Amino acid sequence: MKHILLFATLFFTVLISAQTIKVRGTIKDSLGKPLELANVIAIVEATGDIESYAITNFEGRFQLDLSKNNSYVLKASFLGYETTEKVLTVPEDGENIIEDFVLKRSTALLDGVELVYEMPVTVRGDTIIYNVDSFNRGDERKLGDVLKNLPGVEVNDDGEIEVEGKRVSKVMVEGKDFFDGDSKLATKNIPADAVDKVEILRNYNEVDQMRGLGNDRDNIAINIKLKEGKKNFWFGEVTAGAGIDDESEGRYLVHPKLFYYSPDYSINIITDFNNIGEVPFTFRDYFNFTGGFRNFNRGGGTNFNIRQSDLGFAIAQNNRANSIETNFLAGNFSWRATQKWDVSGFAILSDNKTNIVTNAIRQYISTGTIENTSSDTDQRNQLGMLKLSSVYKPNANFQFDYDALIKTSKQTEVANTLSEFGGFTNDISEGKENKPFSINQNANAYYTLNDDNIFAGQVQYLWQDEDPFYNAISDLLPFPGILPVDTLQNRFNINQQKNIKTHKLDAKVDYYYLLNNTSNINLTLGTTLSNQQFNSNIFQLLDNGNRNDLVRTPVIDGETQPLVNDVEYGFSDIFLGFHYKVKTGKFIFTPGATLHNYTIKNTQLGTSEKQNDWMILPDVNVFFEIKKSESIRFNYDISARYTDVNDFAEAFVFNNYNRLYRGNRFLENSLAHNYNLSYFSFNMFNYTNVSGSLNYSRTLEGIKNNTNIVTINQVTTPVNIDSNFPDETFSANGRFSKRIKKIQFRLSGNLSFIKSNNLIGERVLDDMGNIIGETPTIQTSESFTQNYRTSVRSSFREWPNFEVGYNYTVNNYDNGGLEQTFYTNRPFANIDVNFLKRFSLIANWDFYNYRDKAKTIQNEYTFFNATVYYKKGDSPWEFSVQATNILNTEFINSDSFNDQFFTTNQYFILPRILMLVVTYDL
Repeated sequence: MKHILLFATLFFTVLISAQTIKVRGTIKDSLGKPLELANVIAIVEATGDIESYAITNFEGRFQLDLSKNNSYVLKASFLGYETTEKVLTVPEDGENIIEDFVLKRSTALLDGVELVYEMPVTVRGDTIIYNVDSFNRGDERKLGDVLKNLPGVEVNDDGEIEVEGKRVSKVMVEGKDFFDGDSKLATKNIPADAVDKVEILRNYNEVDQMRGLGNDRDNIAINIKLKEGKKNFWFGEVTAGAGIDDESEGRYLVHPKLFYYSPDYSINIITDFNNIGEVPFTFRDYFNFTGGFRNFNRGGGTNFNIRQSDLGFAIAQNNRANSIETNFLAGNFSWRATQKWDVSGFAILSDNKTNIVTNAIRQYISTGTIENTSSDTDQRNQLGMLKLSSVYKPNANFQFDYDALIKTSKQTEVANTLSEFGGFTNDISEGKENKPFSINQNANAYYTLNDDNIFAGQVQYLWQDEDPFYNAISDLLPFPGILPVDTLQNRFNINQQKNIKTHKLDAKVDYYYLLNNTSNINLTLGTTLSNQQFNSNIFQLLDNGNRNDLVRTPVIDGETQPLVNDVEYGFSDIFLGFHYKVKTGKFIFTPGATLHNYTIKNTQLGTSEKQNDWMILPDVNVFFEIKKSESIRFNYDISARYTDVNDFAEAFVFNNYNRLYRGNRFLENSLAHNYNLSYFSFNMFNYTNVSGSLNYSRTLEGIKNNTNIVTINQVTTPVNIDSNFPDETFSANGRFSKRIKKIQFRLSGNLSFIKSNNLIGERVLDDMGNIIGETPTIQTSESFTQNYRTSVRSSFREWPNFEVGYNYTVNNYDNGGLEQTFYTNRPFANIDVNFLKRFSLIANWDFYNYRDKAKTIQNEYTFFNATVYYKKGDSPWEFSVQATNILNTEFINSDSFNDQFFTTNQYFILPRILMLVVTYDL
């Protein structure tokens, strides 16, 4: 099958090339100066259809691919210039043609603006505008399908949008936020037939006054322009389906969604209820969802984040599990209350029930012990999120924003695990529950005093309450010598209560002074203040129902250690920053430095510890605009990394059945030197897009784990490791895409090398089982991950479409000289065929070959899904038969690595499912 698809790709490419010729030429102004980014469009004279288009390069050159035996109208245009037309006839036996254009300046700029939107692609400064009808194949169903057709735009396997290799977090429709903070909901729900144009907004800043003042090169947003028939009207679709799986269990799908857009307000309603494994909003999405909140004091040098205490809940692998039941409801609105005041917001409710069945092989590095586990986990995640936003802009000189994001959830998990190691068998039942609640508020004010003086203020306040509860019932005594449990019990029932309350305030004021048209000065004064209370205790439930509180350990290193935490932790950062931005020639330089005063205080065990440090943290950004569509960027900064209360609480806490963790109240910060070099080229002359980046980070006195292992039991404490043993991270990624006629070729690669140092040792016990010493050593761990992907995708309107590609992944792990390497080979193919006028077939095939270097682990599995659609003309009704996991693959594999062990996992997944689905377009 792979060879057939490759042959078909080459055949279609050669066939198309033989039927077309190239039209080359230049576009210049009346003085003979080349016009870069001018537009050329070829329109079939008889029908008015767009045959081809081009955008000139920095030399004013263009080239078009035109079919033979036809006549075309060539239109050349550039903003501010009169449009020039030529009629060109291409004979049957025609050869390549040269056509040059000379454009004259025009005072009628509005005509130029109008013509810009006729082009398939238009580049206007930092904005790239795609007319999607010029790229659509006719089989697109959702926004994600549309975006896959656009040069320079990618939709990853999770449905997230990427441009220039950067993740897009803001999607707008008609300039209004669509679930701000996430792009997946847009790609999987906005109907393709509603989309008219896609605007890629590079160097995006939503505040007009702030554009061009700072460094917005990492900010990319997308704005969707709707077709005229979709404005001021309700539109959407209702999808419902029913079927059975290979085990004769009933399956269902209900997926209504509704949209309304007008100049004054918009409403989006999305629902999804199914048990076929389609997860619109995952547990990981919930924690990663920013709600569009800005990154406070980005580039200021401080790295301090509040950790989520999620108890290590099991995560479905690639959103696949043994069983998944989803209930999802989301609403998004925007309202222009007045000409000066806009209000928007969204609400998300999700209830996912998941059954995860896993087999794992875990090899511990320091002891050489191999643990085999089989687990069956039932998990339920009930998630809720509400955001309200307000933008008040009474005039061009002042803007005030306010946002409030409320997140609440209830996560429960019950897991039964059978663990086998060193001749022992341990039957473990684990229960986890967490009900976190947080509210994050943000207020921003922007004021332009005059042309030279601009002020910006930002305040963020976070309040968060977490109460994770953990229960483990096991056959074997957990952590002998540490937990003073009653050993005269049938099984050991250990419980842990924990509560963490967080108050965090971030505030700053920025002042910008514009020296001239090419330079400005930025002064920043601000602070981060955080206060956390951490309480935890461990107790044993006895067979008779009584509670045995575990307060202190037996003797460890000559004294007992606490098992009850009562900690108050405070962190403050007061900073003053200076940055200078200057443009000279094709370069933009932005050097700067920030003076910080850090104070850390933790109170526990009846005493307080306090640290106070002064630091100057420099940073620099250099931007080199080689051409309007090609650039290089360099970033360097030093960041001070601090941690939160979880690493300072000194009493032991459970992470899971074989991991205990205790903090270190004397922890200090680490310093990281970060380097980034990136390149971007958007070349519509030869339809080639290239982007890539190199990243290097060197961390000194890193906060690392000191882990002691007895067989499989791990006891970990964070420490600052000596600066002679720095951690290093290097990564590189590159993307290349080129369109030849109707064929899109793509190649990408990602490399990641991580070198880390940790303290690993074993505890020394006396004859009574008491811990009398440790034997820690510094262990160097290295991981080298490589991922390469290549694909060929067609964009035919009349012929069947296909995509064929290959994905190759290598994971190499070296832990203290113990090395393992895993390989994954994944060829894939997708086809889209229209037949008998009203029918269409979409099929997806993925083949996985997974093995380790020694070939002790070797698995092959295939995923094959297919859907047949029936739709009569313009009827709103569509019927389909959907089959997923047609080959009934039972499991998938993955591998992971950390400083203590290697893990190879086997995840069981949903069986074959056959569905009859009906869709009605509203």
